[in-house]
Amino acid sequence: MMGVRNVLRLMRPKHYIKNLLIFIALVFSKNLLNISLLAKTLLGFCAFSLLASVIYIFNDIHDVEADRQHEVKRKRPIAAGEISIRKAYLTATILLIIAMVCNFVCGGGRQATIIMILYFATNLGYSLGLKHIPFLDIVLLVAGFIFRVIYGAVLINITLSSWVYLTVISLSFYLGLGKRRNEIKKINGTGKTRKVLTFYTYEFLDKFMYLCLTLAVAFYALWSADKEVISNYGTDKLVWTVPVVIVLLMKYSADIESNSYGDPVDVITHDKVLMALSGMFGIMLLSLIYFSA
Repeated sequence: MMGVRNVLRLMRPKHYIKNLLIFIALVFSKNLLNISLLAKTLLGFCAFSLLASVIYIFNDIHDVEADRQHEVKRKRPIAAGEISIRKAYLTATILLIIAMVCNFVCGGGRQATIIMILYFATNLGYSLGLKHIPFLDIVLLVAGFIFRVIYGAVLINITLSSWVYLTVISLSFYLGLGKRRNEIKKINGTGKTRKVLTFYTYEFLDKFMYLCLTLAVAFYALWSADKEVISNYGTDKLVWTVPVVIVLLMKYSADIESNSYGDPVDVITHDKVLMALSGMFGIMLLSLIYFSA
């Protein structure tokens, strides 16, 4: 028997936090209290989360031997021998069917379905070998974040500001570069568990990750001060969330400068201060968007 606990570990539900990006369009369009659109977005969140689990399972199956040599990944259910590859494939198939049903029920339509397929194909390609191609591996990680934002916007037929997309893109590059940088730090640059690491240096990744962090803060600040944004929300006080974003990202950066693999989900979920800062930022943003006018 696989056991419910092992199946949940296989699905990696804590990584669903990334799929909160799907709610950006709903929140920024001031439709969070629209029950119909909220229900549609929630179903879309479920669809994308289950699809992400399918990708995680395929990745674990494909990398099972390498994972067994990794100090953290060797504890995953497939690498640890707690779930067989055959049962893992069966679980992935069931989750894929449920994900597509959720997407259909929420009325995602052709565009939303295409985005899900692109997300699936991109990540499957990543798992099957594209992650070994330098620079493309990081671009594909970033694409996964962008697909989530676009999916949420298409789902409820909302057009997001270009500043929002630029912020998410820059921040995604920061997270992806930071993850690779810390992987090099943890294995002393030997490329033991990820071949692509032999093409990078710690210094190169470090410089560009902080460049992308700077761009992300700048783009967010430009969004908060944009005249159209101020007009839409009826407030010019969004700029006061910028210092909170800076402190939040400073704390995140301090965390990945420590002994960490740089995985965004692990960093966030293991730091209560960082979670509190994220909550503070969320409350401020929602208050200004929904209760200023």
